[in-house]
Amino acid sequence: MVTLTVDGDELRVPEDATILDALHAEGTPAQADTPTLCWAPNMDPINACRVCVVEVENSRVLVPSCARKVEDGMVVRTDSEKVRHSRRMVLELLASSADMSQASADVARWTAEYGVDAARYGPPAPPSTDRDTRHAGHHHAPDGATAETVAQPVKIDNDLYVRDYSRCIMCYKCVNACGTDAQFTFAISAAGRGFDARIATEFNAELPDSACVYCGNCIGVCPTGALKSVREHELRSDGDWHPDEETVTTTICSFCGVGCNLELHVQQGSIVNVTSPADHSVTHGHLCIKGRFGFQHVQNLPQA
Repeated sequence: MVTLTVDGDELRVPEDATILDALHAEGTPAQADTPTLCWAPNMDPINACRVCVVEVENSRVLVPSCARKVEDGMVVRTDSEKVRHSRRMVLELLASSADMSQASADVARWTAEYGVDAARYGPPAPPSTDRDTRHAGHHHAPDGATAETVAQPVKIDNDLYVRDYSRCIMCYKCVNACGTDAQFTFAISAAGRGFDARIATEFNAELPDSACVYCGNCIGVCPTGALKSVREHELRSDGDWHPDEETVTTTICSFCGVGCNLELHVQQGSIVNVTSPADHSVTHGHLCIKGRFGFQHVQNLPQA
């Protein structure tokens, strides 16, 4: 065990814990509510979004609490003006370039709490049609009157899920879920550089022609709604999405004998999504194609 001081209070936590682990386990409710976008309890730290930064005494820069290990005698400040300013700026830059309207309720709350004003960067620039084919390093000169965005058409090339990269903040959670954190399929990765960085399949192939096995684990970890099931996308497009009426029922997948726990998300008598608890000892929050998408046979939907 090591002892550290967080906002004036001493905490004792295991020596292999991160600062964020300490805040979640021993911190106050406000400290435990440290904002995160690229972190998930069932994934290795990614260090991409930098919205969880905290101030550590004698450190030259702010540090990501999700990855920085605690040290004996460490002094941490989670709510200094420097920390709040950095978090506000990160959230503003993300919101000015990507559509965050379908992010979680926590993100909306943090946006209000930190006084985020993405509009101060100017109106959004027109959507792009060539993000998938841009050459790395070949940038056009900004006009200074609009905020550059990642807006682009929604990719719908299969029957199970859509890719709406106008909402992508490059948190890399989908890449890691597809790779070494869960699936080991490596169907997607980061491509491009700088603001042209994007999530792409190999050679920019459509999903049916890629290595994708449609487990949907990328959907399960996406924090902004850039990846979602076709069912959810259709309901949202039709104005028939009702999250306030949603119920969640836990059951066990019957497709095989592994025993994966499923969480059935139901709206108006219809299953709209299937997830799995991140703390489940079998799935650790991840599923296969049958568990996540194989629910149509248990509900009656009107024929198209």
